[in-house]
Amino acid sequence: MVEAIENGGLGIDDKQATAIYGLYTMFVYLLALPGGWLADRFFGLQKSVWYGGIIIALGHFSMAIPMTEFFFIGLVLIVIGTGLLKPNISSIVGGLYPEDQPTRRDAGFSLFYMGINIGAFISPLIVGTLGENVNWHLGFGIAGFGMLIGLIQYKATQKYLGGVGAQPEGYDAEDKKQIKFRSQVKIGITIFLLALVFLILLTTLGYVNINAYYIASISKYILATALILFFVAIFLLGKLNSDEKKKIGALAILLIFSAIFWSGFEQAGSSLNLFASRYADRYIFGYEMAASVLQSANPMFIIILSPVFGWLWVKLASKHLNPNTPVKFAFGLILLGLGFGVMVIASFIVVEHTKASYGWLLLTYMLHTAGELFLSPVGLSATTKLAPKRLVGQMMGAWFMSVAFGNLIAGLVAGEFNEKAIEQDPSLLPDIFSYITQFAIGAGVIVLILSPIIRRLTGNVK
Repeated sequence: MVEAIENGGLGIDDKQATAIYGLYTMFVYLLALPGGWLADRFFGLQKSVWYGGIIIALGHFSMAIPMTEFFFIGLVLIVIGTGLLKPNISSIVGGLYPEDQPTRRDAGFSLFYMGINIGAFISPLIVGTLGENVNWHLGFGIAGFGMLIGLIQYKATQKYLGGVGAQPEGYDAEDKKQIKFRSQVKIGITIFLLALVFLILLTTLGYVNINAYYIASISKYILATALILFFVAIFLLGKLNSDEKKKIGALAILLIFSAIFWSGFEQAGSSLNLFASRYADRYIFGYEMAASVLQSANPMFIIILSPVFGWLWVKLASKHLNPNTPVKFAFGLILLGLGFGVMVIASFIVVEHTKASYGWLLLTYMLHTAGELFLSPVGLSATTKLAPKRLVGQMMGAWFMSVAFGNLIAGLVAGEFNEKAIEQDPSLLPDIFSYITQFAIGAGVIVLILSPIIRRLTGNVK
């Protein structure tokens, strides 16, 4: 989006482009909520994953067409497809194993998670290199072919899934009420998609003017208000007993700091990627690698560090030294801040009118990944443990909303990395990273201070 038009890009200014990126990543998480609902009530898990994969592939192929309107239609299609695929494929994995075989289920999820990260590692190496060094639209097209391979593999081995998620819960093909409901949903989805495509076409053709930064700025208030109202409604109408109120209160506090974490972490694809493109020395053995190749760093470190962290938690637990959930959240935020602290050093090198080694970015990604491993799996686990059984689904929705909010803020913050402003005043670069560093570490320290209170609120949940 920010690449010059003569280089095959869209020539969009940094503030608008990063706002679009923030909105895009926000909706990836937000649409997991209706995606899960449609699977439960209408499609079933297996069909939702199938349709989601097809829509994602269409999105990539749309972006392969060298026309601006098809680029944005592609982004929308990928968001919608991911909303159908992301939550439901995880539910299928969970459904493959009986309740009395938790070890096998954990092993299944480990394989599943490893598969995701292997894909995330390979993708930037292929798609990013082709996109940046050959043609952007070729890169998008290759991603579409990758999705097609995944779809073929999914269909060819679908028989091994058995009846898990084959139909929505309580499905009855002859129930007239269900038939009418399914018909209404089909009509609603069709109208929504047609209206969306029409709006995108009007926007890209210049008939409707949409300011992405303004929409993103308004969206942060809407999303924050929605989260607050959600918890107010749960407290007032959720028929919670005293113990449940305390646990929901603890969860609400953790979600605030979850959003703060993701607002920094999810700058990997925006501000940190722009830094890699503009200010990093990316030459290896005389060859300049594409900036987006560094997006392979996070999944690489996930693959390397996940077993280490798994061993560490078991070892600490055996000695009764395993940190509690709020302390792990605090360490996650502090590591995030330290990662941006590394970028402050790299920025001072840039201020001296020289490019910074890509090694600084690798170190940042390593610290951020360590922070993710402290916070993300622990946060998901805490959400399922602290929420009353009848509200687990809704609380997972709240977790997704906190991640979505963090992604949106990440896009807005990245808009401050304006190339022209930094050219006029290079000191802006270390100043911005320094502010993020202080904010993240400060948030981590606050969680540490609050940890005894949060721990008391969690009651018997370890």
